[in-house]
Amino acid sequence: MRRYPLPPKHILSLLRKGVVIPAHPLALTSDRKLDEIRQQALTRYYIAAGAGGVAVGVHTTQFEIHDPKVGLYKPVLKLASEVIDECSNKVGRPIIKVAGIFGSTDQAVEEAKIAADMGYHAGLVCLSALKSASTDKLISHCRKIAESLPIFGFYLQPAVGGMVLGFDFWRRLLEIENVVAIKIAPFNRYYTLDVVRAVAEAGRENDVALYTGNDDNIVNDLLTVFSFKAGNEVKNLRIVGGLLGQWAVWTKKAVELLENIHKIVESGQPIPRELLTLGAQITDANGAIFDAAHNFAGCIPGIHEVLRRQRLLRGVWCLNPNETLSPGQREEIDRVYKSYPHLSDDEFVSKHLEAWLEGKIF
Repeated sequence: MRRYPLPPKHILSLLRKGVVIPAHPLALTSDRKLDEIRQQALTRYYIAAGAGGVAVGVHTTQFEIHDPKVGLYKPVLKLASEVIDECSNKVGRPIIKVAGIFGSTDQAVEEAKIAADMGYHAGLVCLSALKSASTDKLISHCRKIAESLPIFGFYLQPAVGGMVLGFDFWRRLLEIENVVAIKIAPFNRYYTLDVVRAVAEAGRENDVALYTGNDDNIVNDLLTVFSFKAGNEVKNLRIVGGLLGQWAVWTKKAVELLENIHKIVESGQPIPRELLTLGAQITDANGAIFDAAHNFAGCIPGIHEVLRRQRLLRGVWCLNPNETLSPGQREEIDRVYKSYPHLSDDEFVSKHLEAWLEGKIF
């Protein structure tokens, strides 16, 4: 019987508890080369802010890095892994390392092997390159990746390259023993329920950690107890953490938010009305940063713009020169900054930025 690799027990425990996992952006110079100093500073920022993990090589890192002609997949993953290991030792706590896995089956398997060799704990599997494939083909693809690296399932919204993945796909994916987590990011309530129900019916609610990637509905996802009848049993499930592009900015406030939600849910106390109001404010801010008005065309540059204002990045440059802020997007970011100053962690970043740029955690 084939044995599939699993993360260390302490990493699994942390993953199941639920943590903040920022989707790591790509720091570039004005000539669109990797800015190693600021790439490393970003990683230090996330760990100093209290993030429990970091995801690298994912949509926010720009899918172009997976192109062998670009040649950035290995360098970017290696840089992040080294900084995470160094910072983990300094802060005295484990950090989950998630690698984005992309492309055809041959490419995806090779990337999984690269990530495993670098010490990544799971692979966030993007299926965008297999849009015309059958469910059988998709499951076979995932099984081959799982032989090298534990699977972090990924439901990516169609507007940024994902596809509709029905209940049957998720139910069958959960038959792979080292599926350890799923990022639910279709930006659609019906599709979100498909994933959670599949976990309940598969009987894997205790070992597969659910993470929101629905940047438009973060707080509600984290507060909701999902209840499904599976056989003769009623099962209650929660989305315990987030792997989010929105949490690539204002990360310290995201950590405080998740800690507060965990306390409220675990205590059984009523959900404070002001927390729901905060959730709506975060959604409004996300609409500006992710450029919802233009079907998310400026999503990555919007994240870069916030980080540029904090001086973590020098500019909003992307590998694709055509990927820029949309008309009016900068003004929308101005608006949410003014409307919701309590959402930002600018003071925290300003205090520690020079240390991160110099290679220190604090």
